[in-house]
Amino acid sequence: MDIVLRAALAYGFIFFLTRIVGRRELSSLEPFDLIMLIVLGDLVPQGVTQSDYSVTGLILAIGTIAVLQAAVSLLNFHSRRIRPLLEGEPIVIIQDGDVIEKNLRRERLTLSEIQEEARLNSIASLNDVRWAVLETNGKISFIPK
Repeated sequence: MDIVLRAALAYGFIFFLTRIVGRRELSSLEPFDLIMLIVLGDLVPQGVTQSDYSVTGLILAIGTIAVLQAAVSLLNFHSRRIRPLLEGEPIVIIQDGDVIEKNLRRERLTLSEIQEEARLNSIASLNDVRWAVLETNGKISFIPK
């Protein structure tokens, strides 16, 4: 039972961390991020199983995380009120060519990052954008004027 509780706690903590890290950071992995994922992947099992290398401990830990992931997925699918908490909501960052600074600060985005994404979408100027939306997956959608 101890392994199940530890796995549930680890799942909740990792889920919490991904929510506060921000969607933009999660959409593009830098080398440092990859290293952190590898280190995290090594440290979490140690904290969950406390050096219990038995097959039973492995099945309990993985099973708990799988059940929690399925439960969160079902909850996200069935509950509209909880979905923004689990998934986040799209955020408008440009409206009619005007950058919404408050939303950029909230998501820790710079104007140069927005301009780069616009260029990658063949948009020469932000004045040509009716809407730019930071989606829940960290990508930016542009709707031209």
